[in-house]
Amino acid sequence: MRLGFATIFAALSLVVLPGRSDAQISLGGFGALPVNQLSSLGDSGVPVDFGGRVAVDLAPGVQAFGEFGRIGSVLPSIVALPISLTRLNLNVSAFYGEGGVRLLAAPRSAVSPYVEGTAGVAHLRFGATGLGSTADAIARAALNLVDTRDPMVGAGGGVLLHAGPVHVDVGYSYKRILANSVLSSVLSAGQQLQTHQVRFGVGVRF
Repeated sequence: MRLGFATIFAALSLVVLPGRSDAQISLGGFGALPVNQLSSLGDSGVPVDFGGRVAVDLAPGVQAFGEFGRIGSVLPSIVALPISLTRLNLNVSAFYGEGGVRLLAAPRSAVSPYVEGTAGVAHLRFGATGLGSTADAIARAALNLVDTRDPMVGAGGGVLLHAGPVHVDVGYSYKRILANSVLSSVLSAGQQLQTHQVRFGVGVRF
């Protein structure tokens, strides 16, 4: 996780660099529903995505932010659906850290649409059950010995609702992991490792 944490710290360093004396900082957390996973549910149900971020105003309508979180599953449906019909339960999740820029259409309004772009690093984690307790443990250990730190990019948009220092964030986020390992390519069957999220977040501004 060293590279992932380094990315987080780099992003956080960016957002706290000295700038305008009246710049506001916001902290928040979010939960997300991965809509691209709904058609390939196994016994484990819907994977949970969540995270947090810190942001600072660089200029009216422009925010820089650092984000960290967990993506519950990045397996493409073409792989996840057939597996869900067997006794095997294979999951590929990811912990990530990234930085980005958000552009707000009406920063001084109580309701402001926004768009954003991000880039960072993801650490893939593999899980396997259904083979028997001993085989499951061996499979997990073997899979996670592989270095699976991959670059990632993302984009999103939504609406930011302000009520005093509290803000509510409702939107959509797309994240794609640019897999550069043989294991990631094999498990994804050559498809993209990605997620489409519907997000709901709450935060506070200082």
